[in-house]
Amino acid sequence: MKIGFIGLGNMGKPMAMNLLKAQCDLTINDVNQSIMEELSAMGAKTAATPAELARKVDIVITMLPNGNIVEQVVNGPQGILAAAQPGLCILDMSSVAPGFTRKMADLAAKKQVDYMDAPVSGGVKGADAGTLTIMAGGASEVVAKCRPILEILGGKIYEVGAVGAGDAVKMINNLLLAVNMAATAEAFTLGAKIGLDPKVMFDVISTSSGNSYALEAKMQNFVFKGAFEPGFMIDLQYKDLELAVQTGKESKVPLMIANVVQQLYGQAQAAGLGKEDISAIIKPLENLTGIQVRM
Repeated sequence: MKIGFIGLGNMGKPMAMNLLKAQCDLTINDVNQSIMEELSAMGAKTAATPAELARKVDIVITMLPNGNIVEQVVNGPQGILAAAQPGLCILDMSSVAPGFTRKMADLAAKKQVDYMDAPVSGGVKGADAGTLTIMAGGASEVVAKCRPILEILGGKIYEVGAVGAGDAVKMINNLLLAVNMAATAEAFTLGAKIGLDPKVMFDVISTSSGNSYALEAKMQNFVFKGAFEPGFMIDLQYKDLELAVQTGKESKVPLMIANVVQQLYGQAQAAGLGKEDISAIIKPLENLTGIQVRM
């Protein structure tokens, strides 16, 4: 099986490297030529455009920052569908809106091209280790076709429903992550301000009802160390919150907490923290209170 990979950023690059390590026949495309050259030296073939790549492979994986870029790569003048032959499969692993994915799947179907979404959770660390959690949405036969590839990239693979369901589950997951991270940052800032030791708070809460992934992974590995290299960037978290807010509007579901939390991440962006890990949402609170939550 010949595989194409488009989008070699923080997540896509280690994912593509894992495919190469598994000795997959891999063709790559990205706007960053230096990364293309690096992976070419490891054995990847290259394509100048998504259309050129589509002519050479059986399955195209896309791992891109947002829906606008996905649409350009899939349906642009030099996009995948411009050159796709019937039977090609597009496996989009980006985090985009469920409705957008269904739109792309409809366009692909007109060319007799299969389309499925498989967004991931686990961050750069999971991408490096090949232990990502993958949420696959699509027809069962398409998911089955792509499963050997997914098993190289992830440790847990969930078949969650029809096309768009993967993006929907990922959107809900990231909404909860955003809220939990903001609440944890606020709570620990309050605790530190009134004189509590962050270690004491962590030891107690991590074995109590206030525990969460945000506490165990983000506070312990980022905030307490004062190390905010992502991880998962604030800019991306803000984008994922926007997907949830817009889907809420379309579905007529009020998301009061999500709207407030999105503004907190927007505040962090305005403070120049967009490229830092989402745990850096604590920094504006620390600046306001004059205290740092560190061990």
